[in-house]
Amino acid sequence: MSSRFALSVVTNIELPFEVSTFETAFGWFGLLGQAGRLLGIRIGHLRRSDVVPAFGKSYELTTSEMIERDWQPNLATRLQEYCSGAVDDFADVEIFYFRKLPPFRSEVIKATRRIPSGRTVSYLELAARAGSPKAARAVGNSMATNLFPIIVPCHRVVGSGGHLGGFTAPGGLNLKQRLLAMESR
Repeated sequence: MSSRFALSVVTNIELPFEVSTFETAFGWFGLLGQAGRLLGIRIGHLRRSDVVPAFGKSYELTTSEMIERDWQPNLATRLQEYCSGAVDDFADVEIFYFRKLPPFRSEVIKATRRIPSGRTVSYLELAARAGSPKAARAVGNSMATNLFPIIVPCHRVVGSGGHLGGFTAPGGLNLKQRLLAMESR
């Protein structure tokens, strides 16, 4: 891809969006894309049939605006291997947003992608790494609305004192705890 931890803005939106669904050791995952661009990831679903509606809800898309097809088989395989314990920082995976991110949020995303597997960082420390040491709450908001879990490893961001904080993926804090446990082996 274009650079380490690249994030870009989609300049033209065309229909339909493509959704690839696949099973992992942490439930059903989905990749949302368009013209080869990764626009979102959903993780931890109990059933395959839950993935497409989750994208629809998050992106305000109807099922007629999405087609299911295996459009990113290499990334799907890498995510499956990661969920089975393989170490992968996904640094080469470029992510795309529908609109330009505010500078602080962009820095938070980049700083989050730099957190190594098996490590955690507090919301406060991540705010400092992103250039705004007093913006822990804004970091929490960025993590809660992360469109690219695992690629932007929000599960590695925890509260002060090591408490888990939050996690909005299906399975919530249980899934976050399982991901952290798997990475710490």
